[in-house]
Amino acid sequence: MPTFTEADVMALVSPVFWPFLRILAVFSSAPIFSARSVPVRTRVALAFLIAVCAQAGLADQPVIALTDPRAFSVVLQQVVIGVAIGLAVRIVFASVELAGEVIGLQMGLNFAGFFDPSTNAQTSTVGRFFGNMTMLLFVILGGHLMLLQAVIASFNTFPLDGSAFDSINRLRLHELGAVVFHYGLWIALPMIGMLLFINIVLGFVSRIAPQMNAFAIGFPLTLTAGLIGIAATLPMLDRPVVSLLRLATSLFTG
Repeated sequence: MPTFTEADVMALVSPVFWPFLRILAVFSSAPIFSARSVPVRTRVALAFLIAVCAQAGLADQPVIALTDPRAFSVVLQQVVIGVAIGLAVRIVFASVELAGEVIGLQMGLNFAGFFDPSTNAQTSTVGRFFGNMTMLLFVILGGHLMLLQAVIASFNTFPLDGSAFDSINRLRLHELGAVVFHYGLWIALPMIGMLLFINIVLGFVSRIAPQMNAFAIGFPLTLTAGLIGIAATLPMLDRPVVSLLRLATSLFTG
């Protein structure tokens, strides 16, 4: 009767278990995968399937037993890196939604806000519309595949048995806050310029013809111009989304 030692069992379990933890942490924080509509069992099963399939492309990892004194630090490292990958991908959505919030503010539609259960925050209609468009582009442009590629490549950039705090220092995730405003204003800049020009024209009209009620024609005019501008600039949304995806995944691919 064949016998197995603890070392033999861990040699089979360790190469799958530690990648499984990192991938599961990604699915718990990344957009779309972490949505409430995705059952927890589905995330766990998908993470385990990807961890098994990724064995062919992963480099040799150290075998760390669950009873090893380093096990807790390795678990912490996998969770931190996985959540960091999901956070970096959320930057893509946050940048575009910020652009939608700014555009909605210029159009005068920010008063039409509602509660978003996916983020537990108050969002405007334009910001939510841009968020939905980003979600569609994320799937169409293969963002989910780029996310999985970044997870697999992160095992070469941040191998097992490393320090979670050293990984955070190398990632410098705090600098991604500036990326949100940079790309958000980049996306919203054409609309901001157009609506600012319309408001300036309305200001001149109200000074030249005071009897004309600028408030009565201002909101319909800015709303119509904003909708036309969104329809004209929406086909160009793929460029900043692709740039953001490359920037987010480059942190983990080396």
